[in-house]
Amino acid sequence: MRHSSQIRAARALLGWSQANLAQFAGVSLATLQRIEQNKGVVKGNFSTILKLQTALEEAGIRFTEDDAGEIGVRMQTGKR
Repeated sequence: MRHSSQIRAARALLGWSQANLAQFAGVSLATLQRIEQNKGVVKGNFSTILKLQTALEEAGIRFTEDDAGEIGVRMQTGKR
């Protein structure tokens, strides 16, 4: 995961609110809101970003990025 838009897209696929993700990842809601409001590459404490990524991946989200610079999010079915 490299972009804040990927976090928002992942939450949408899962049907999670910001509060849900913050709780599952063990980060504060204010921190998640601050991270998501920025455009482009995710900025924040590495351990916080890792917690968010881990929570989303454990829920079945896969982050994608190809050589052309296209980013995306996919959801593994049956994980939700």
